[in-house]
Amino acid sequence: MRAVQLTAYGDPVAGLKYVDIPEPEAPGPNQVLIGVEFSPVNPSDLLLARGIYGIRPALPTVIGGEGVGRVIAVGAGVENVKVGDRVLAPLSSFTWRERMVVPASGLFALPPGADPQQLSMLAINPPTAALLLSEYVDLKPGEWVVQNAANSAVGRWVIAFAKTRGLKTVNIVRRPELVPELQAIGGDVVVVDSPDASKEITAAIGQAELRLALDGVSGPATGVLASTLSPHGTLVSFAAMSQAPMSISPLDVIFKPITMRGFWLGHPGSAAKSAPPIAQAAEMIASGRVHIPVAATYALSSIKEAVAHAQRGGKILLDVAGSSS
Repeated sequence: MRAVQLTAYGDPVAGLKYVDIPEPEAPGPNQVLIGVEFSPVNPSDLLLARGIYGIRPALPTVIGGEGVGRVIAVGAGVENVKVGDRVLAPLSSFTWRERMVVPASGLFALPPGADPQQLSMLAINPPTAALLLSEYVDLKPGEWVVQNAANSAVGRWVIAFAKTRGLKTVNIVRRPELVPELQAIGGDVVVVDSPDASKEITAAIGQAELRLALDGVSGPATGVLASTLSPHGTLVSFAAMSQAPMSISPLDVIFKPITMRGFWLGHPGSAAKSAPPIAQAAEMIASGRVHIPVAATYALSSIKEAVAHAQRGGKILLDVAGSSS
């Protein structure tokens, strides 16, 4: 069957190869065989390919952190899903392949009428957003949270989940044309990143406190968030889109003082809490309340073009099921 394997750590374009690999064996007890339909090319996949992620599997290996597919066959004892159900692949189960056998535990049937492309992006970004909002600061309805990378998929889910919890969001973006777009999906305050961003945010929220900041960019952007936080606020780093070291004023850490934390969905404690927000997000997708823009889809055979596009920006999906047509 067709798949994408990582053959060398370093440059993802060079290290990822389109290959034929053996078919999986029939599912055993409490296992299912999934035919993968779509799988995103996430920043975490590219970090893994570069060899700087939280896991480093032996090579060569199929990679791919999330995806959606149909149940093709079930093993003995499986009762929670049936043949034909659309399900999410388990997190970090290496989805860039046409078929895969996975444990049935934790699988559930997704809403049948929902867009499979949208469903393919449920396993990482929605639970990340939901847990960022709940695991570090006990925010009450009416309170504010500030985030950069607001136009990312995580950022859009932060806005969506914040709305369900009665929270207000300050959203920092890089391009002016994104301001009305994020306002339209519920962003309460949207500002363009600039030397004056902190002043704009302070003017917009008045005397309200900002006790939680979410950093998906790193570099100088971290310092902007720190400068907006209220005394004793918490800044949580969950991604590093700029690939630059954090730049933050020590005065914010010393005199406010703020707390710095880190989040990774791959930690067992985080992964164990991901099921409820994933189920909630699936319903939000099915109802049309949330739609994540997709820049392009590529067949597995075009993995190098797909990765190059992802590195330029935009959400990229692999059309795994369409790769054999």
